[in-house]
Amino acid sequence: MQKRRICFVRNFIILNLVVLISGFSFFIFAEEFSGEKGDWNGFESYEFEVGQRQCRVVVPKEAAAGKLWVWRAVFWGHEPQTEIALLNKGYYVAFISCSDLLGSPQNIKERNEFYNFLTEKHGFSKKPVLIGMSRGGLCSLRWAIANPTKVSCLYIDAPVCDFKSWPGGKGKGKGSVGDWQQVLKLYKLTEEDALKFDGNPIDALKPLAEQKVPILSVCGDSDEAVPYEENTAILAERYKKMQAPIEVILKPGIGHHPHSLKAPAPIVEFILKNTQK
Repeated sequence: MQKRRICFVRNFIILNLVVLISGFSFFIFAEEFSGEKGDWNGFESYEFEVGQRQCRVVVPKEAAAGKLWVWRAVFWGHEPQTEIALLNKGYYVAFISCSDLLGSPQNIKERNEFYNFLTEKHGFSKKPVLIGMSRGGLCSLRWAIANPTKVSCLYIDAPVCDFKSWPGGKGKGKGSVGDWQQVLKLYKLTEEDALKFDGNPIDALKPLAEQKVPILSVCGDSDEAVPYEENTAILAERYKKMQAPIEVILKPGIGHHPHSLKAPAPIVEFILKNTQK
């Protein structure tokens, strides 16, 4: 009888410890995003600030192992079919509003803060997928080049790969006078220095190439705003020469818009292939 009582007490203690540990683990890993909770395409969405920037995180209904995530640069919610498909695969979707920073050193600094917030406080994967459309390509590429070991892959879409092309308008494209002045201010360059700047993505691919970071670029071959020949074409040629992996989906007769693909399966497959190894 005494032995049975001891066994009962021991088992009771073990059971309670298991429950306590399980509850503690849930507490640690449960989502604790502050700010406004809402709905985004049928998924829980949280809006909050990191530093002085508005941020978003959209939560999958059932998270994939490793807390995988995709990081959209600028133009939140535009052509969201890729992100929606990945949410259904268990990926988180994150965004920080900084389209005015145009891939500048300040842009990289503020993105670093957001990256640290998600990876250190919320346990997100150390290697997100970067998504950049148009000027978002410049933001994503510049951050990836500064942090080449922290990227699983990049999906860039009609991307700015050289600010002389856009917003500079120093080639075939019209450019944007206001955004060009913003580039000069943010990068602390004179116009003469900007034309010699060697930190544009087309000129600074070596860190990414050394890490063999896969890139997918989706572009229209008739883009007049961000000409393909001055951006992705140069990027792809140079990246291939460095024996680094890059794929280009070129849309015949398409301009700067529409972005993405109506059926995003090729984009989603590229991301799955390069994150679920």
